[in-house]
Amino acid sequence: MPQTAIPYLFLRGGTSRGPYFRREDLPEDLDALAETLIGVVGAGHPLNIDGIGGGNAVTTKVAMLSLGSDGWADVDYFFGQVAVEKRLVDFKPTCGNILAGVGPAAIEMGLVKAQDGETRVRIRAVNTGARIEAVVQTPGGRVEYGGHCEIAGVPGSAAPIRLSFMDVVGSATGTLLPTGNARDEIGGVEVTCIDVAMPMVVARAADFGITGHETREQIDADPALFERIEKVRIAAAERMGMGDVSKSVTPKFGLLAEPVDGGSVTARYFMPWTCHPSMAVTGGQCLAACVLTPGSVAEGVARRPAEVPAKVVIQHPSGELEVLVDYEVTDGGVDIRSGGVLRTARLIARGEVFVPG
Repeated sequence: MPQTAIPYLFLRGGTSRGPYFRREDLPEDLDALAETLIGVVGAGHPLNIDGIGGGNAVTTKVAMLSLGSDGWADVDYFFGQVAVEKRLVDFKPTCGNILAGVGPAAIEMGLVKAQDGETRVRIRAVNTGARIEAVVQTPGGRVEYGGHCEIAGVPGSAAPIRLSFMDVVGSATGTLLPTGNARDEIGGVEVTCIDVAMPMVVARAADFGITGHETREQIDADPALFERIEKVRIAAAERMGMGDVSKSVTPKFGLLAEPVDGGSVTARYFMPWTCHPSMAVTGGQCLAACVLTPGSVAEGVARRPAEVPAKVVIQHPSGELEVLVDYEVTDGGVDIRSGGVLRTARLIARGEVFVPG
């Protein structure tokens, strides 16, 4: 059976990496699309040995780009989270780290014309409907990848990419607090079910018998912890109106602990069946919103910034993520207007990837 060649770019976006395609080069039908992406990544094997995945959830992500279709966006960004050991693709979430590569990829693909100096790329996240503006460094009308910006979880430095997120509240459920409460008790544990850029279930690490300062490797080596987390996550998703999520990566799960050395909070972010080696951009925004929400589980463990916009510093296994949040405390809780982060990206390869059949 002959193989099918598909043009692609391969980029690191933030602390993730994966193939970036033009949506028109892939099957329109989602079932056929999923099979294609499984073949691209080599899903179903812990090493993704028969594809270009990297054996980790941060290296089995796929971006699919097309011209903006809503009258505002320059680019539509459709995301697929491909599983590592399962033949499974989840099209529900989006990814803020892979998003960092969307601006450069759109320019490289000819979807957006680069300006001299810097180029603003307006992006619509197809999966969630969120709107994001990316500012890409383009001296001389070409994407600049080299620079002095460093982000935790990536060696060296690169050119900065500024991401400003709008319409982040209720990305999947339509509301900030999908259960109507700042706190719920599920399985004997207090949680905050919150939806900002990414729906999440957030709890205190101490309530799960850990400090929250463990390494990713230590956490991933504790199957009993994941079993307990998954029970709470699935039950919380039902209360959030998300139905049965046993085969979906959303809502994500987060554990909070006290910060050290001037941070706002320490967090461990779950994808959800492994611990993230650093911090997801969307998850970081959701956790930052949790820190700022009165009555949430962050109270008592986090240091809430007093200024507005607030710089929330989230400490994670690889370092820190700074999230700048424009918000207002209201009688009903908190009004999150926008969130911003600084990321980097790098074009690693371009060419064709082959899939069976």
